[in-house]
Amino acid sequence: MNINELIRHEEGKTLEFKRDLSSPRNILKTLTAFSNTAGGVLLIGIEDATKNVLGLENALDEEERLCSLIADSIEPRLVPNVELVAWQDKTLLAVEVYPSGSRPHWLKSEGPMRGVYVRLGSTNRQADVDLIQELRRSAIGAAFDEQALPEMEIGDLDFNGAVTCFSRQRKLVKKDLETLRLVTKHQGRLVPTVGGFLLFGKERKAAFPDAWIQCGRFIGSSKSKIFDHTEIYDHLPVAVEQVMDFLKKHAMRGADLSELHRRDVWSIPLSILREAVVNAVVHADYSQKGAPIRVSFFDDRIEIENPGILLPGLTMDDIRQGVSKLRNRVIARVFRELDLIEQWGSGIRRIFEEAQQLGLPEPQMVEIGMRVRFIVFLKEAVSVTTPEVTTEVNAEVNAEVNAEVKSVIEHLSDELTRRELQEKLGLKHDEYFRKAYLLPSLESGCIEMTIPDKPNSRLQKYRLTKKGKQLLTVQVANK
Repeated sequence: MNINELIRHEEGKTLEFKRDLSSPRNILKTLTAFSNTAGGVLLIGIEDATKNVLGLENALDEEERLCSLIADSIEPRLVPNVELVAWQDKTLLAVEVYPSGSRPHWLKSEGPMRGVYVRLGSTNRQADVDLIQELRRSAIGAAFDEQALPEMEIGDLDFNGAVTCFSRQRKLVKKDLETLRLVTKHQGRLVPTVGGFLLFGKERKAAFPDAWIQCGRFIGSSKSKIFDHTEIYDHLPVAVEQVMDFLKKHAMRGADLSELHRRDVWSIPLSILREAVVNAVVHADYSQKGAPIRVSFFDDRIEIENPGILLPGLTMDDIRQGVSKLRNRVIARVFRELDLIEQWGSGIRRIFEEAQQLGLPEPQMVEIGMRVRFIVFLKEAVSVTTPEVTTEVNAEVNAEVNAEVKSVIEHLSDELTRRELQEKLGLKHDEYFRKAYLLPSLESGCIEMTIPDKPNSRLQKYRLTKKGKQLLTVQVANK
């Protein structure tokens, strides 16, 4: 080990300093976390706050004590590289841990469900049940999205939706479902895989209530004031496009007329953002509870955040160099077939290269909590233009209306059937249209049924109420 080089670095995911062995539990937590995550080096004899090299007085005794603690306190058995290292006139104790194939390791005193730790930045975090399962899967090379869903049938997949997504590439037939691992054999019958259901499940929200995307446009550079938001539940390939539509909705568009044909110029780097959104969808840990993918648009940056820390063995530097491990093989395979991914590991590298070419600040990737956040900084701030509306309209309409309802209002200038309205909005998924657009619009009082006494009538149509017409007038005036 190059001790001089290590001391120059700050503590992080793969490096920690300790003054001595006075707090053995914290040392054992660190070694356990290293083994469960990306490995690392622990140097004992250095103050972690100041990095002053103090050394150890009884180094041989401390080495023996540490080896005994590791053997007696960690399960399964962990065998790190422990050695005494001379630095100037002092002796340090260095412990090098490699990513373990026997993970998860845990502290015996806390047990296999409470004693598992992972490394996040320079801290050790206790793993929950979902993360422990993820560690076990990664140790044996299994993917969560390849698992069978035996309680479901092939009919629970939206085959027509899949056909539509693949229409530009090829004609999808039923036997392709097994080739793409959207379905798998279980006890003699074909059932959806987790990945197949996440991609094209008819009732995905019921089985995976957190597998959706939350988008928000905030005023300024913090989340204290939200200007607009939307929730996306559509099939994952379609959801990527919906995220991009949301971002473009709040960006500014100009025109480049220097060439023969007009070219749109956006105030945000669309290709970089698309790559980051695709990366978040493909690498999200969908086994986590209460953790949707989040896209946050601020005046000065856009953050794309997905649940799930980096897979064991990976660091941020590895990702930037193009090293890739697939968490969701089924989803990645389908995205590759749909040309949403070019080749494994190339996307992040392209993001950094393009950001440099465009003169943008360097993007950042950080692990926060049990999530990975990708931050794309904008070249120039994009401020929210708040419409000047009356107090009456603000109080009675705007406070109750989200982006989906506004979209319905804009497309409902005449009386339309449900099918006509859905087609005007360009939405193919019936249940998503009903829950995200139709019901909220009715509940807000902005639209109404033409035959309210017979809601299921085949002659049923929808029209704007006085409130809806008022908001439409405001929206048109501020365009």
